[in-house]
Amino acid sequence: MHEYSIVQALLAQVERQAARHGASAVRRLEVRIGELSGVEVDLLKTAYEMMRDRTICDGAPMEVTPVAARWECRACGQAIPQGMALRCAACGSGARLTAGDEIMLDRIELEVADV
Repeated sequence: MHEYSIVQALLAQVERQAARHGASAVRRLEVRIGELSGVEVDLLKTAYEMMRDRTICDGAPMEVTPVAARWECRACGQAIPQGMALRCAACGSGARLTAGDEIMLDRIELEVADV
């Protein structure tokens, strides 16, 4: 289950950012997960719940936003609808994936002391 290693890397990144900003706690995380990323969102959430204890994220919820796969023509940039052949109907060129394979930490809400 690579979801545990993803959460481990996520927590390490959050710890670095929290230290950089002098945060005492994390209040919330927002993550985007592409449908083609190979990540099982329920397992990711479970891994996060288990691994956040006794970290700066202890008690902080993680919101996961799913990202649908999107394809477009390599040559002309025309969108290729899901379920269609990965060739452009207009020019016949091949498609490229433009969204849907990402695993992205979007937002960290930190608790910092007033200065």
